[in-house]
Amino acid sequence: MLLNKFLKASVRSGIRLQGSSAAASVATPNAASLGFSFELSDQQKEFQQLARRFAREEIVPVAAAYDRSGEYPFPIITKAWELGLMNGHIPQKYGGMGLSIFDNCLITEELAYGCTGVQTAIEANSLGQMPVIIAGSEAQKSKYLGRMMEEPLMCAYCVTEPGAGSDVASIKTRAVKMGDEYVVNGQKMWITNGGKANWYFLLARTNADPKCSAGKAFTGFIVEADTPGIQIGRKELNMGQRCSDTRGITFEDVRIPKENVLIAEGSGFKIAMGAFDNTRPPVAAGATGLAQRALEEATKYALERKTFGKVIAEHQAVSFILAEMAMKVELARMAYQRSAWEVDQGRKNTYYASIAKAFAGDIANQVASDAVQVFGGNGFNSDYPVEKLMRDAKIYQIYEGTAQIQRMIIAREHLGRFKN
Repeated sequence: MLLNKFLKASVRSGIRLQGSSAAASVATPNAASLGFSFELSDQQKEFQQLARRFAREEIVPVAAAYDRSGEYPFPIITKAWELGLMNGHIPQKYGGMGLSIFDNCLITEELAYGCTGVQTAIEANSLGQMPVIIAGSEAQKSKYLGRMMEEPLMCAYCVTEPGAGSDVASIKTRAVKMGDEYVVNGQKMWITNGGKANWYFLLARTNADPKCSAGKAFTGFIVEADTPGIQIGRKELNMGQRCSDTRGITFEDVRIPKENVLIAEGSGFKIAMGAFDNTRPPVAAGATGLAQRALEEATKYALERKTFGKVIAEHQAVSFILAEMAMKVELARMAYQRSAWEVDQGRKNTYYASIAKAFAGDIANQVASDAVQVFGGNGFNSDYPVEKLMRDAKIYQIYEGTAQIQRMIIAREHLGRFKN
């Protein structure tokens, strides 16, 4: 049953108030003297509880059906939009709630508990919008962020290509300036919300010189999805998160007005990478939500299933598996909360964001696999939820920077501290 209108209004109001100050997002009254605090405010607890109830009442009951059909979960997305459970990062100036990254992560973890396919569809909006939030002009923000608050629209982040995923500098999509427009040709791949987006953030090469540095060779654009020349590919049939819409997108002589350039020509790479400092903590939160679900499913099963005259949770072999799972989930949660807290304080959080994303992605896979092991033969069967969790988990080691790329970033940041 959907929460009543009074709760919708009160929580939405509460989120707006809480989001008005980044420092308040993790604060107790004396947080300034305590530093990092593990205590949530009353308002944070309210919208965390709202997201938790929404996941359990609206997402969990239909997750398996969406997984089997691969249908885009627009009815659920619409309900989440109505409750204020998506686009929370859009500033109040443009009609949003202006939540901190930390606050958004709390919501993301709860939604991912229900289904990471649904949550990824919602979270892709954050990734698509973030370049506009951090680099857009007032006119661009008002136009493209404002419309997201008027109706439940989606957007997408168009960077990855068939031959350029982790190696962003290898992007071949070209944008050539012709008068007051740029003409774009190229192909993007694995674009989440690609077939459902109202507009895209697009990264394209504007400097043809192969020796030009990545920091100057690329430009970020906002592109209306219905622009002539854009061809949407077929929906990819993925191993997990099947209800998420993932497609290739081809650009053939697509004309983009110069006013849709973010900052200036040559600024795109820094914008695209800068967005990740804000979006990797929520990705880590999503992985943690999946792991929490796997832990709870395994624990419930272990307290019901009997072997050798007692429930399997009483066997040390199983109880130790559960203990390891619990340890990993708690540490993943601490990692994403630290990375979110860092960026909310206005500090560069690349190091912590990559640690959180890499660790949470790895433990999501480990904990989901352990949950299948606890279920035994039943875990290998699609009638039980842990089989889906194991399939859904794998992408967390791939999208928004692979597990290996995160380690490269962590190593670079770590060694840089010593060199400085």
